[in-house]
Amino acid sequence: MSAHDIVLIVHLLLFCYWLGGDIGVFYSSGMVIDPKLSNSARMTAAKIMINLDLVPRICMSLMLTVGGILVHYEGWEHPLWQWIGIILLGPFWLTMVLLIHFREGTDFAKNLTRIDFWFRWIIIVSVVASSTVQFMTGGYDESPWIGYKLYLFAGLVFCGLVIRMNLGPFVQGVHRLALGNIDDEANIAMAASLNRVRPFVILIWIGLVIEAGLGVVEPGGVEAATAMTALP
Repeated sequence: MSAHDIVLIVHLLLFCYWLGGDIGVFYSSGMVIDPKLSNSARMTAAKIMINLDLVPRICMSLMLTVGGILVHYEGWEHPLWQWIGIILLGPFWLTMVLLIHFREGTDFAKNLTRIDFWFRWIIIVSVVASSTVQFMTGGYDESPWIGYKLYLFAGLVFCGLVIRMNLGPFVQGVHRLALGNIDDEANIAMAASLNRVRPFVILIWIGLVIEAGLGVVEPGGVEAATAMTALP
């Protein structure tokens, strides 16, 4: 098994666990807001949801690094400064994700969450800007699908930020569940919060499927063009 094969397998696993984990998180969140269930059952669902949510966040944090290494094996040459950024990005982002999760509730985690929020905006702007420059300068002429995937990735990160900005009442409701003082008003607010983010959750699922399709078909790439010319 070559290094390329190993990186490709990791890349595919990140897609699978990101999508599968995200679906599991959203399914369990529906149980958290169900007032027909007991508080203990809802809290059990909340704990499952919170721990399971770590999986897609880990996958997101590593995706750019693994993807950057993968396209190198497929013929894309990175300048040294890009290699440094690609290699450091994944571990740095992953460390933030793990610290926020395992030190939840501490002042350190709250401060790091704010840093992570703006860090993701930087990722979005950087990915969109760099991909646009590559398209404008002809860098993606032989592999435009790489740029399409990067644009989509930026969109996925954006959807995640929108979800985070609208989940306040849901998170507050979980805290009230833990304290045992949940009421009808809080239940309604939790359900409304989840309804607001549902379209963006579905957009993430659709985006991941499209990302996978782009990686397989590689539209506009040299191999795709060669295959098309070979058709009768």
